[in-house]
Amino acid sequence: MEFFNDVGSDPLKPSFFELIAQEQLRDLLQPALKYVLAVFAQRYPRYLLKIVNRHEEFYAATMLVVESYYLKKHNASFAENFYGLKRRRRPFIATERTKAAVGGIPQGEGLRRPEIWRSLVFLVCVPYLRAKAHDYYEELGGGINSDILEGTDTRQVQALTEETFKGKVRRVFKALYPWFNVSFEAWLLAWNVAYLFDKTPYYRPWLSWIRVDLRRLGIEDFRAASLAAQKKVPPTQKLDFIIRLRQLLSSSPRLLLDSLRFLLPTAIFFVKFLEWWYSPNSPARSLNTSPLGPAIPPPRMLPPHPQGLQIDRQAYGICPICQKPMNNATALPSGYVFCYRCAYDHVEEQGKCPVTLLPTRIWQLRKVLV
Repeated sequence: MEFFNDVGSDPLKPSFFELIAQEQLRDLLQPALKYVLAVFAQRYPRYLLKIVNRHEEFYAATMLVVESYYLKKHNASFAENFYGLKRRRRPFIATERTKAAVGGIPQGEGLRRPEIWRSLVFLVCVPYLRAKAHDYYEELGGGINSDILEGTDTRQVQALTEETFKGKVRRVFKALYPWFNVSFEAWLLAWNVAYLFDKTPYYRPWLSWIRVDLRRLGIEDFRAASLAAQKKVPPTQKLDFIIRLRQLLSSSPRLLLDSLRFLLPTAIFFVKFLEWWYSPNSPARSLNTSPLGPAIPPPRMLPPHPQGLQIDRQAYGICPICQKPMNNATALPSGYVFCYRCAYDHVEEQGKCPVTLLPTRIWQLRKVLV
């Protein structure tokens, strides 16, 4: 599919697959960071639990700093710079010099402050708003139909059925969000197809609004980076300790942000490797021969209490409380399964399992997927 990009006439025009690859890298950053924070939050909940609970805000603030630094220094976002791409302020009138495949960004075509701020809006703010909208849609029940709302959380049912203005807004949002999301993805797909067949120089619609297109890094870009690195080399004279310390402190934030180009992709690879290694279907799990012998079987179900509800083990699929076929099966910590409504009402009123009489709370109920 590379020939769709007309490489012969413009070798600095990135292929469609390079653009998709850099977007996939950007999409992998948030779940990888969330996974790492969740692991460390189990060890240090006092310091990291609040960050995990507000992960979207923390990630948006972090990426705002990272993306603004890369846009100002490299004229590209973090993922674009990783894949050797850059952003160029597209001229209103394209001349032969701007079309020439000599690399580098001609004078006056580097990103200015308006282009940088507009790019940050679509790199950070729009993904943040989409993530919050998706989370809110999931809180309202996602794709759950209204005829099975009895098996959902009571607060969720109340939020969708109350006849207030907020309740009506929630119902309208839940009905319109899937259509809006599908329309947005179809809109992006249309621009991808247009870019693939060379009908537009922009693979995203907002790039045409910002008047910025994406280019590959050329020889002049690498030459300019090499000259900039040589200028930063300090002279070979002895410097005072205070001056060296000041230079180190002033350059450490830039060094940290530049090192993210290698640290973040490495962290993503490591996280994905751990997910594959510990997945149930991983081939590596079958090679792990434990010296302790076969796998430990699951614990036995707790025996019923003499004063608790007596169950018939032969009546499979029948709720022990209502004696009807199981509806929205829900398990208690004791291991016994009931209808969700039966289990919820009993635990809310009695605070214990009806069979074993063990203390049970509402948040301990677990849906059973059959």
